[in-house]
Amino acid sequence: MFAFLIVIIAIIAVLLTLVVLLQSGKGGGLAGIASGGATTQILGSRQAPDFLEKATWTLGTAFIVLCVLSNFVIGPEQGAVPVIQQQGGSGQIEAPVLPPPAADETPAEGSTPAPDGN
Repeated sequence: MFAFLIVIIAIIAVLLTLVVLLQSGKGGGLAGIASGGATTQILGSRQAPDFLEKATWTLGTAFIVLCVLSNFVIGPEQGAVPVIQQQGGSGQIEAPVLPPPAADETPAEGSTPAPDGN
């Protein structure tokens, strides 16, 4: 279900981008590129901006709603895993275990160790 929502969100994002780019703003936008304003010939002079504005609001609302809804659909297998668990495996940092020193290597209390060699 989560993968399906992500695919739908991606399609809506592409459509929303196209609809916003087709709208004519102060600079004319990309709506005038299509052979002398083909969008106005197909939809009429006033229906094109109204349709594009309604499409923008509808796609934008659907995008936001699906993004919020996808957070509730995420299952435990798709949830975020902390970085420590990814690197360490168990998630706990273990201190290195050192072997105990041999009995003859430990100096007695109050004495200084003998110099090496000579």
